[in-house]
Amino acid sequence: MLTEIPLKRPDTPLLDQINSPADLKEMDPADFPDLARQLRNFLLYSVGQTGGHFGAGLGVVELTIALHYVFDTPQDRLIWDVGHQTYPHKILTGRREQMLSMRQQGGLAAFPCRTESQYDAFGVGHSSTSISAALGMLVAARREQSDRHVIAVIGDGAMTAGMAFEALNHAGELDDNVLVILNDNNMSISRNVGGLSSYFARMWASKPYNFIRSGSKKVLSHIPPALKAAHRAEEYMKGMVSPGTLFEEIGFNYIGLVDGHDTDRLIEVLANIKQLRGPQLLHIVTQKGKGYTASENDPFGMHAMSKIEVKPKRPVKTPDTPSYSQVFGQWLCDMAASDEKLMAITPAMSAGSGMDEFARAWPERFFDVAIAEQHAVTFAAGMACDGLKPVVAIYSTFLQRAYDQLIHDVALQDLDVLFAIDRAGLVGEDGPTHAGSFDLSFLRCIPNMVIMAPSDENECRQMLYTGHLHNGPTAVRYPRGKGPGAAINQTMEALPIGKARLRRKGNTVAILAFGSMLTPALAAAEQLDATVVDMRFIKPLDTETIRILAQQHSLLVTIEENAIAGGAGSAVNEYLLQEDFHIPVLNLGLPDCFIPHGKVPQMLTSIGLDRDGICQSIRRKLTQCKIHSRAV
Repeated sequence: MLTEIPLKRPDTPLLDQINSPADLKEMDPADFPDLARQLRNFLLYSVGQTGGHFGAGLGVVELTIALHYVFDTPQDRLIWDVGHQTYPHKILTGRREQMLSMRQQGGLAAFPCRTESQYDAFGVGHSSTSISAALGMLVAARREQSDRHVIAVIGDGAMTAGMAFEALNHAGELDDNVLVILNDNNMSISRNVGGLSSYFARMWASKPYNFIRSGSKKVLSHIPPALKAAHRAEEYMKGMVSPGTLFEEIGFNYIGLVDGHDTDRLIEVLANIKQLRGPQLLHIVTQKGKGYTASENDPFGMHAMSKIEVKPKRPVKTPDTPSYSQVFGQWLCDMAASDEKLMAITPAMSAGSGMDEFARAWPERFFDVAIAEQHAVTFAAGMACDGLKPVVAIYSTFLQRAYDQLIHDVALQDLDVLFAIDRAGLVGEDGPTHAGSFDLSFLRCIPNMVIMAPSDENECRQMLYTGHLHNGPTAVRYPRGKGPGAAINQTMEALPIGKARLRRKGNTVAILAFGSMLTPALAAAEQLDATVVDMRFIKPLDTETIRILAQQHSLLVTIEENAIAGGAGSAVNEYLLQEDFHIPVLNLGLPDCFIPHGKVPQMLTSIGLDRDGICQSIRRKLTQCKIHSRAV
């Protein structure tokens, strides 16, 4: 048991022998407990050097070893749900020495990535996708007449999403060889492992039991009443000692509970399951953060950590400015104190969205619906129908999963639901799976929506207040981390809907900045002597300001931290075409590609959205259009 993160590379003689699962298969299983200990130590060391998720990974060390020992990966398809679990998998599949590049520009991805390794059978960012993907691969194997195995490892949190149950239901219909491993890490689902349930787990996975089970059903098939009675007896027996009846009812052979930290037992059960036919569900119990005291004691708080930096001799003082998530959390509490109809909803992102203080102060008005984004949105719609004022705090990348509900259940009925959209734009080390690159594009085409993007912390607070007061669906989208450090006015004032704000008066070029791009736009404008407008609203647009800017300038430039395709700049283009304005326009934003992970400033520089990149793009456009400017 470790009490501190290793700062020096630990001794890992057994782990150092493994460069692929083939090496693992050559080892004596008696050495696996020592291997597990070394793997945990190395995982903690590497995450300490790079930052990242480690709690879930520490919990599946033995399972990862057993899976790669029993099955023949990558021929057998191993699909991980919730990519946080896969760090041990990466270490055992030839990427041990690359772990120190994790989440860094040009280094390993934070999640499974098909282009990174042949052992990553399916790319993962969002949860609850593993069973669906596994079934697709199962059908492909069937078409190829291949006997390869397909294994989906899903965390208990991911089981709360409807997509997982949709796939489970379909698996029962397909009735083919697929193994679903439910990793219950003591966060919600089941009691701890007991001797009786462990005994039955071994029995249900054993060859004799399954031979008798299948053989008796063949014999009794000629006597329907007896077959029905036998099936019910088996069902009741399992129901008394396990939570598996639901899985049995939809067509799975349920096997559980199994101690997920007992490598010998896991190997025994997996080897037996490998011989079985049809859908199998193995329910294991693990401890999130296993082997690291702080993580075992606080699995939520120690879900991930930042890179451990060497403390300078003289501490560097940094401004104590709140993050956008903290600004939202404080506004939520302030607003709730004055409006008893405010209700707060989040799909499993309470801490990340800054809602913990609200949850403590108003538990009866706080609803964490788990990883169930679709339910979260329609749940809010139901509240709004009967006069409540729900606020849905959700990451941009997760809102994509509830798009149908956003359109049909909220916007179509013009309901008072406020969406506080966190992690808009680039998110850094988590990479393209978690980037909020598309929300402006997919939101602005929806009727009845009001969409705002704050350029600083105070703007965020006032926009949230504006959205809360507005009658109808509204969205405030803001980036991850801290803003420019603007002073926050505690007094809340509603902004005029659809009105921009002039921030700098210049010549020739007018820059229309949306949200987070105001800061680099102002920096570029100083070099170009350009006009800058903080647009504030994506929908409705301030068309009057755009009209005036088009009349007074020779080039309009739109800048947004969203996909250029269909984004805020496209909205400006549509207005100019509609009004038959003949003026050159330059749209700057996220290019039509998925941007690899890295530090956000590096990522913005790589796509030309820093000060120098903006200046270079504008000067190039001026030259192309033969527009003379004193700043060129």
